[in-house]
Amino acid sequence: MAISVNLSEKIDAPIFKLISEAASEMQVECYVIGGFVRDLFLKRPSKDIDVVTVGSGIDLAKKVASRLDRRVRVNVFKNFGTAQIHYGQLDIEFVGARRESYHHDSRKPVVEDGTLEDDQRRRDFTVNALAICLNKEHFGELVDPFDGLDDMRDMLLRTPLDPDVTFSDDPLRMMRAVRFACQLEFDIVPEAFEAMERNKDRMSIISAERTAEELNKMMASRKPSIGFRLLDACGILPLILPEVDQLKGIETKDGIGHKDNFNHTLLVLDNLCAVSDNLWLRWAALFHDVGKPASKRFDPKTGWTFYNHNLVGEKMIPQIFRRMKLPMNDKMKYVQKLVGLHMRPIVLSEEIVTDSAVRRLLFDAGDDIDDLMMLCDADITSRNKDRVRQYLNNFQLVRKKLREIEEKDRIRNMQPPVRGEEIMAIFGLKPCAKVGVLKTAIKDAILDGIIPNDYEAAKAFMMEKAAAMGLKAVSKPH
Repeated sequence: MAISVNLSEKIDAPIFKLISEAASEMQVECYVIGGFVRDLFLKRPSKDIDVVTVGSGIDLAKKVASRLDRRVRVNVFKNFGTAQIHYGQLDIEFVGARRESYHHDSRKPVVEDGTLEDDQRRRDFTVNALAICLNKEHFGELVDPFDGLDDMRDMLLRTPLDPDVTFSDDPLRMMRAVRFACQLEFDIVPEAFEAMERNKDRMSIISAERTAEELNKMMASRKPSIGFRLLDACGILPLILPEVDQLKGIETKDGIGHKDNFNHTLLVLDNLCAVSDNLWLRWAALFHDVGKPASKRFDPKTGWTFYNHNLVGEKMIPQIFRRMKLPMNDKMKYVQKLVGLHMRPIVLSEEIVTDSAVRRLLFDAGDDIDDLMMLCDADITSRNKDRVRQYLNNFQLVRKKLREIEEKDRIRNMQPPVRGEEIMAIFGLKPCAKVGVLKTAIKDAILDGIIPNDYEAAKAFMMEKAAAMGLKAVSKPH
């Protein structure tokens, strides 16, 4: 057992002393292991504590819980041999030390009881295999059989075992390598990265849910582009995100080329991440140009065009979310909306900004208008600094106009002042296309500035429009 340093001061918290006492009473070896230990060295906050014991993790969890507040519950997962306690702000998971073996067609291991070193050997990376002893005799001593501390200092991700074995056994570890490279900004050692290239096709046994979970964690990092470039370099990207992979490359015709939309997308994503932690806004940045490959055309007069790529991309979002097992709810609709709308403020910034165009943008974007403008700021990636400055200045004019129109006309999340039920009552109609025509006419009249956004003006306009359609009132308007 390799003992290198003592960290008793780092774990001088009541919960660790309590676990130590429970382990002594049960006469079992006990260690805190994994990410919590790694984060102690990196000075990163961590509320998840993994405790491994050479014995029953479930029994140790119950013993610890009995020493805590009576309201503390032990959540037992017998199939996995683990138990979890939520205590204050901490989530503490207990597991018995184990060794694992794998079948080729599954990432679910055959588990047997093992030693501490067996348990450390099965970990994904040496920096996650560090363990601190909680037993009284060696309290605070670091157990580091795979030189994880050295890799920590060198900011390297290395596997405890042969990386081909580690990644083939559980291909999700390749996604974790990329995610940790993003989160920690560590380098994957060459032999591990080469093993990822060799084992990329093993990703086929990983569920979409687990892949999405790792991607979400990667997207939450300071600079997600690191991860996407690694996924591209090792060949995993086209297997999990073919739509993003297809953005790569520059095509040239008649000496005219277009920019590499993959590089542009990653720059937009990093720009956005510098100003927002909103995970789904970050997904919108990744997917904002996803419709470009399908909409790309070459015109000898105008060069390359991506006409309506935003609308093409908007239609693609549901199928991408469904395949990736991302949530098919308001999160998906939010991303879809921003992808569909992301060109509108850019067009406004290039032209004379009319009140009507601004009203329509406010109406369509609703409460997401500020996020949309943030995405559009991030989308300005030209190498020409003067051009970038001009666009950003123009966006400020658009924002000013948005504020003015919003204050004056209250367009954001507008509901037509005259409801469909009232239209049907006034004209004696059942639900039909004519009701929709009148509602749309009122909405358009408000957005185009023909009438103000108030009930009396909308009602008078409706009566004129209805008369032109040959409709007669059967009851007086309220």
